[in-house]
Order: sequence, then C-alpha cells, then structure tokens
Amino acid sequence: MSRLGAHVLADGVETVVWAPDAVTVDVELADRREPLACNDHGYWSARVAGIGHGDRYAFSLDGGPARPDPASGWQPDGVHGPSAVVDPSRFAWTDDEWTGRGLVGAVVYELHVGTFTPAGTLDAAIAELPRLAAVGVTTIELMPVNEFAGGRNWGYDGVLPYSVHHAYGGPEALARFVDAAHGHGLAVILDVVFNHFGPEGAYVPAYGPYLSHAYRTPWGPAINVAGPGSDGVRRFFAEAVARWVRDFHVDGFRFDAVHAIVDGTANPFWAEVCDAARRAAGRRSIALVAESSDNDPRQLAPVEQHGLGFDAVWCDDVHHNLRVATTGDRSGYYADYDGTPAELADTLAHRWKFRGQYSVARGRRHGRPVDHVAPHRFVVCSQNHDQVGNRPAGERPDHHVTAAQRRFLAAAVLLSPATPMLFQGEEYGERRPFPFFVDHTDPEILRATETGRRAEFASADWSGEVPAPGAATTFESAQLDPAAGDERLLDMYTELLRLRRERAPIASPHATQRVRLDGPAVLVERSLGDATTVVVLNESDEPVTLAIDGEIAFRSDDAHWASDAPVAADPADAIAIPAWTVMLLVRG
Repeated sequence: MSRLGAHVLADGVETVVWAPDAVTVDVELADRREPLACNDHGYWSARVAGIGHGDRYAFSLDGGPARPDPASGWQPDGVHGPSAVVDPSRFAWTDDEWTGRGLVGAVVYELHVGTFTPAGTLDAAIAELPRLAAVGVTTIELMPVNEFAGGRNWGYDGVLPYSVHHAYGGPEALARFVDAAHGHGLAVILDVVFNHFGPEGAYVPAYGPYLSHAYRTPWGPAINVAGPGSDGVRRFFAEAVARWVRDFHVDGFRFDAVHAIVDGTANPFWAEVCDAARRAAGRRSIALVAESSDNDPRQLAPVEQHGLGFDAVWCDDVHHNLRVATTGDRSGYYADYDGTPAELADTLAHRWKFRGQYSVARGRRHGRPVDHVAPHRFVVCSQNHDQVGNRPAGERPDHHVTAAQRRFLAAAVLLSPATPMLFQGEEYGERRPFPFFVDHTDPEILRATETGRRAEFASADWSGEVPAPGAATTFESAQLDPAAGDERLLDMYTELLRLRRERAPIASPHATQRVRLDGPAVLVERSLGDATTVVVLNESDEPVTLAIDGEIAFRSDDAHWASDAPVAADPADAIAIPAWTVMLLVRG
C-alpha cells in the first residue's frame, strides 16, 4: 500500500489519504479539482499530473471545504492554508558515513528553534552547532517543530505530525540542519507529540476516528488507539516516525507524555511506533525516549518481552531532589521529595525514587523497581523546558540558587551515571526566562489560553504578574543572549563533559556501581577494569571532611576547573569538601 500524503512521481504526484467515513474525496489544486478513488479500509488515492515540489493542494470530503492533508509535510501559509508537496529527493545530503549515535555516552541538549537565535530558524541554528560540539554535546533534541497556529509557540500545540513549521524554514531547512549536525558529529532527535492535537487548525480529526471520547487528556480528547478505526490511526503515527527517520535522517525521538495514550490492547501502540522507527533506521543507531513519570519498567522492556520498547525514559526524580534541596520548594509534586542527601543517594542507586512507595502527591503507591536497567537509559537534568517554563514567569534555577549551588547542580547532573540533558543556554548561565508563549490567530482560543494560564497560578506563592502568553514581548524575553554568558561557567561545563568522555567509569553502562552515604555526602563509586571514579556530592549547607583516596580531577568550588595533572589525595589526610560542592576522584 502506498504511503500517506503526496509523493512525487516521474510524471506528477500520487496522493493518498485515509477518510473511512467519506463518500467522496477530491484533491483541490490551484487550477482544478480531481476525484480520488476509494481503496480498501477507507484509503483514497489518485495520481495527479502536472504538479511537483512546492505546489499547493488540499482535500475536500463530500464536497465540503478544502482542508490540509493530514500527512502534510509543509504548510507554507500556516495551519489554515493548503498543503504543499515535498520532494525529499531535493535534499542534498552529505552524511553518507553517518551511522547514528544511540544513547551510550550521549549528552542531550534541548533546543527550541524559535528562541535559540534572533532569527528563530533552523538555518540560523546551524551556525551555533560548532559551539555545542565544542562544549561536548552529542545529541540535539529539538522541541516540536510540527506546524502550529501562528509563528510563536513551544510546539506542543502542533496539529500536523508530518510537517515542519513554516516559520522555522520548512522541510528543506530541517534537512539542512540535520545534515549539518551530522557533519559536526551531532545526532538530532525530534520531540514529537502524538497524544493530542493543538486547539487551532486541528483538521486531522475531521478525516476519521482519530479521537476517543472514552478518555480525556489535560489537552482534550485522547487519541483513539484502541477503539473502532484505530488501525488507521496507528498507521498514521507509525508512518510519521518512519518518514522522519527515512526522509530526514533524524536519529530518534522524545515522545511527549506517553501516559496520555490509553491502550488496553494486546499490541501496544508505543511498541508499534518504536518498531516502525527502528525498521526505518535499518542499521543506523537511533534513540527512542519516553517522557513519563509512571516509573513503569515495562516502558523500557523489549517488545519481544512484552514491553513498549523505549530505549530510555525521562527521569524527573533527580531534578526534583535537587530542586527541593537548593530552593526548599515543596509545592505540588515537590511534596513527595525531601531534598536530603539520603534521598539523592537512593535515587542515584536505584534509578528513580518511587519503586512501590507511597506517593503523597498521587495519594497511592507508585512505581516498580528498575535496578536491572542500566543507568544511561534514564535522562536526567537540572532544568528543562517543563521545569523552567511551567513556573509563573518561566525563570531559570539561576534566579533562586547561590553560585555554589548553581555549580553543584551542573556537576551533579553531568557526572551522573545517567544520561545528562542540558536546556538551551544553561551551559553559559543564560539568565533570560523561558515563559509559556503562543501566537493563536483565533481570538477566542487566545483569550482562553491567557485566562487559563493566570488561573493556573492564582493560588501559587507568587506575587508578580504572569506574562501574557500571546504577547510578542513574552516570546522575545525568551530569546537567548549568549553574549551575556558566564565564560567561567562555560569552561566548567566543557571540562565536566571532557571528564565524562575520558573517564570511562563515569558513564559506561558496563561499570559496576556502589552508592553510599558518609554523613551528608553522597559517594558514587564506579569501576571499569582497573579504573575507578568516585563522585562526591556534598548536598548541604555545611562543609564535610572525608578520608578517601584517589586523585582529585575536579572540584566545583575550584576557580580553575581544568586540571591536566590531578592532585593526589592521601586517605591518611582527610579531604575537606565545602558546602554545595561536587568532587571527582579517580584511581587507575
């Protein structure tokens, strides 16, 4: 069966669309309208002569208004306009030798295209790739690039999962970005949203039973992956990931809010999606990451072992401990965390905190043990778009912590055995916020969004004004300013990532690990062959003195981060570790 969407042939374009309840389907072009023929299971197709890359087209169901193609790859005129044909053969690839990267040894960098540079485009972001590679980043995670209403949005209001937003440069710009990233040794994974459609321009559900009204998400009706007609819905999303991997050479995905897909079938939707991505990649390594706080080991189990097949999962427990420890914040889900060194040690030893214990925030027991899964399959951070942007003003941790705590946060994450993720700009101490912003063109949707945002924080411990999501100034306030960065902090991030690369036990999935407490200090000792690393974290306001041997390769209170000749530490002479300091000792 032909692929969904519009595909360029030698003499025109083949269009394929799923519309199982339609009686007639026509494709509307600039100068004519042509009928499609219905095949099995509600798929309609036609071969259309005389059009090619960039030409506009739309579909009409039963003589109704023309709508964008659900599998549109390009919306030059926005979500309400016609689709445009994309010819992937036009992409000029130079990455023939690229074999992918996977997660082992990865350092992820979360990037929002619109605020990453003043121009806010994928082409402009290409110029920053050498800088990221020099710091030690290996993998860029693009926040959602799919078409959304207007020109400004976090991306989670996307309505066309096959498309590249026109304001970011469209599909050819994404191909150029991925090709350039591969040239710098950087992988690119896409953050994709399959759990809902955005509130404006969501024409896809008009084509078929894409939504289930048996369940609701925080953003509206759930996606239908288990009810009548769900085979077509599953195919739609599985083809989307295959297309990104095949046509755009992307190296994987971060799947947003996987818990919002409700599936009681014997063949899990997410297992089907992961399988489609891997088949499209062939021998190339890709990374499939779930955003989930379910603490469910089945998400990380292989499909053949009745799991969902994800390579990794976002792990918020490290972030939450660090947040509570440094700020004292116990609101919302932070009520489940005490911010103590014992809690941090427990989380680092067992991957996540809740493994069947009672959760105050949830009012029930939560999670299952996952000690058998390697630490690199858990993505940790000290800031990300959610934890920054879902605060009233979108302020970063730098606004709430001391300089010593800021360095502690960075070192605790980057020397973790888990896979570290940076949020854009944190490597040089970006001070600008990342507030929630939108650009809905429908006044009623915009008004509802702004009212909802204010109501969300009405009872919060917050005395300021919540930035208006639809104001251009809210978006502009989030645009990065690397020129105002802290060079010493950037040097520290670079040094930490050098040590992570060169001191194999830190991040190797094959290292043996022992985590223990010594007073308020957490010690993470990892060994691989004859080499051992010991990360000491003093997560407290008081200095601690320890008797421990090894060479001191890094300490976060040192103004001269790099040290080509580590300082020997004699266990007979106790080492004083200042408050909020991380130290790395090496042996062998």
